Amino acid sequence: MSTRNGPQGGDRAQPGSQWYDAEAGPLVRPYAMTGGRTDPGPAAARFDLIALVALDANAPEAGGDSALGPEHRAIVDLCRTEVQSVAELAAGADLPVGVVRVLLGDLLAGGCVKISRPVPPAQLPDERILREVIEGLRAL
Repeated sequence: MSTRNGPQGGDRAQPGSQWYDAEAGPLVRPYAMTGGRTDPGPAAARFDLIALVALDANAPEAGGDSALGPEHRAIVDLCRTEVQSVAELAAGADLPVGVVRVLLGDLLAGGCVKISRPVPPAQLPDERILREVIEGLRAL
């Protein structure tokens, strides 16, 4: 007897649903969420995993009627509580990072979010300077 759902697996699933089960829920392919797009939008936008996403003042209200899809609204809702990285948004929305990047491109173009990047390591203060500051503070 087959353990897989399907016509031979008993009446647990209807024919044609052999790859899905009740717990999985409806399956939406990533390309359907982005309309087949893979480019995140404006050329100036770089959505690194550590890029920080903040909600813009022009973002739609939580219950407002907007042209945003459910995935866009989920990202906006996640940004409402605090600034989050692209990786955190992907995990919080339970979406692939590539999809989140495309959706963020839409939100950026619509003026719903702002993107900032942490300070690159090359622009951080030198370790020697930081040690001198710590030693100076200890001397006080």
